[in-house]
Parts: sequence; C-alpha cells; structure tokens
Amino acid sequence: MLYNAYEIQKSMLAGASAMADFSAGWLSNPSNPFSYFGGGAVMGSALEVFAHAAAPRGKPEFGLDTTQIDGKTVAVSEEIVARKPFGQLKRFVREGVETGPKLLIVAPMSGHYATLLRGTVERMLPVADVYITDWRDAKLVPLSDGKFDLDDYIDYLIEFLEAIGPGAHMLAVCQPSVPCYAAACVMSADKNPCRPKTLTMMGGPVDTREAPTSVNTLATERPHSWFSQNVIATIPAMHPGAGRKVYPGFLQLAGFMSMNLGSHMMSHYEMFKHLVVGEDLEADATKRFYEEYRSVCDMTAEFYLQTIDVVFQDHSLPKGTMTHRGRPVDPGAITDIAILAIEGEKDDISGLGQTRAALTIATNLPDDKKRYYMAEGAGHYGIFNGSKWRNKVAPVVEEWMKAHG
Repeated sequence: MLYNAYEIQKSMLAGASAMADFSAGWLSNPSNPFSYFGGGAVMGSALEVFAHAAAPRGKPEFGLDTTQIDGKTVAVSEEIVARKPFGQLKRFVREGVETGPKLLIVAPMSGHYATLLRGTVERMLPVADVYITDWRDAKLVPLSDGKFDLDDYIDYLIEFLEAIGPGAHMLAVCQPSVPCYAAACVMSADKNPCRPKTLTMMGGPVDTREAPTSVNTLATERPHSWFSQNVIATIPAMHPGAGRKVYPGFLQLAGFMSMNLGSHMMSHYEMFKHLVVGEDLEADATKRFYEEYRSVCDMTAEFYLQTIDVVFQDHSLPKGTMTHRGRPVDPGAITDIAILAIEGEKDDISGLGQTRAALTIATNLPDDKKRYYMAEGAGHYGIFNGSKWRNKVAPVVEEWMKAHG
C-alpha cells in the first residue's frame, strides 16, 4: 500500500499546490490593492514557497542548447546513440565540432535523473565530445522488458562504451563508481579494444569501510531482509511498469532530505525572505536547485538490493569477491586504464578514503597511471556541480584525460 498512499498524497498536494500558486499570484498582483498592505506580500511569498515545494515533478530537460568553444558560441543538440529498456546512451552533439576526447559520463542510478549532472555536462562540453547514461524511471518500464540488476548495469556500460568506440574516457559520479570499475575490470580481462583510456571516479563508494557515513551505517546496521520487507514497493496500475517491484524515488528523496533537514529548511526560509522583498533572482536560484533535487525516479528492487549486498554489506569489490555473470571481477586485470580518484573534503555521503581505495586495489596498474585528488571545502554535490567543480575539479579531469588520451 506504500506506493498507493504516496500517489494519493501526491494528487492531494498537486491540487493544494495549484491553489496556493493561484493565491500567491493574486496576492502579489500589482492590480490587487491587498498586495500593498495587510501582509499581502508576506502571505503571497509563503504560499509561493509552499506551491513550489508541493508541485508534482517529472523528468527535467538538460536544456543545454549552446556552449562556448574558443570564444565562439556553438549550437548543441541531443542525440540518442543507443537505446535499452532501462536507459539510453545520449550524446551532446556540438555543431561543426569534431575535436576533443570522447567522454562517457555515467550518471548515478540513485533516485535522481541524469539531469542532476547538468552542470557536469555543461562544464565538459567545451573540451570533450560528451556522452551520458540517461537512466529510465523503473515505473515506466513494463514487466515484459524483464529485470535490471547490478550485472545488467555493468553490461549496459560495456555496450555503451562499445557503441562509442575505442579511445573513450569514462567519468563515474558517486554510485556508478563500483559498476564502472567492474566494467573496466571485465573489459581489461577480455582485452576489449573499447575499454576506456581513463576512469575517473568522483565521490564513489568503492570501499565503504573507510570513513563510514550515515548512509553507510544505514545500509549495514540492518539485515538484507529488512530492506526487502520495508523499502520495496510495487508499482500501482496507473503506470506502465505496473506490478514491478521497486525502491521508490520518493523514499530516497526523503532519506536525503532528512540527512540535512536543517539546511533544507533554512534554504526555503531564505527563499521566502527573498520573495518578500522582491529579490526574484535569488529566489529563482533556490527554486532551480530544488526543481532538480525533487525530481526523482524509481530503481528496480533487484538492482537496489544487490547494490546493498555487494557494495555496502559485503564490500565485494575491495575484498576481491565480486563477480559478474559468474566471472570474478579482478582489479588486477586493469593494467593500462589510468585511474583518477576524486573526493570532497566535506562529503557526507561517501567519506574520505572510500574512492581512493580504487587506487589501492588496482595492484597491477603502474603508479604513473594512478592519481588522487581531494577537493578542499567541497561537499558531495560540490564535487560535480558548482564553482568548485568548474574551477578546481574539472581542470584536473581535463588534464588527466589529456595526459592519458
């Protein structure tokens, strides 16, 4: 009943949001005399904050129509290179530009859409031919399309790299660090010519025994049976994926919000104050962030539960016990993929040392093909978005690709 209860609540809030939005507009309309006295501006601003928080959301757009290359504005369009039931490989085509390394950005399948990495893509467009994994909301995938687990995820990555062709670089943001590393191991063992030239991992849970965070603690203090019984729901009949068991995106969002509830409340209070005094630009910046942050999608139950087991409870990759389709995932097979591990000093999701462990377990990779970088003052989100990403982290990624291209 969990998913049905959520759908009912969402429908009720959607109506309340629409009414609040209408009322906020009426109270702030210059033609309305009440907007000038009697607390009209305060009430209207409060209603606008509520309307924005309660509004239903779908999949956002990337909206990256142009980029700047050598001081010139270049048009950008989106192209689907490969399409699979649970995700597609998207390319950002720069009109008339064929230069730059091929870069596959692997977006996390952790409750948000690939558009969470809009800033990551935007920063790399001037210097690279950018591709991204555009994962699909599990509630939209019919049961007839089968299952999707961690093994399937790795298969998708290998197929996407093969679709791009030899010479590509791979950048994993957070959750996909483990499957990306596994794909690199499998492709290296097979001498696959399309294995990536470099693998950059940012804030990834390669070894969660290092500096465990509250996210890691949640995943380890309860048995597997608890997760399958308490956080797995069934998609109701109104969606194409009706009957599919999933870990709902709204539960993931609730977990992320509760981790920093005070900060989120203060952000909304600041937005309210900006609206009251007419500072629309400042308020819009907060709105844009939460438009993306609150846009969530579901993960298949088998993928979520297998990830809990392999990554957070068994620590299979750093222990050397991880398998893919019955084959060992051997970090020692990586001998020529240059690995860059990036961590944020203030990351509260993947603690310091968790991503760096990827360098330690690559026992047969020469030291000149390993590098570690810690972004000072950066939290988890700041590693791949915002000014620290643009000005500090991205140049390191560029340099690494150039040195090992």
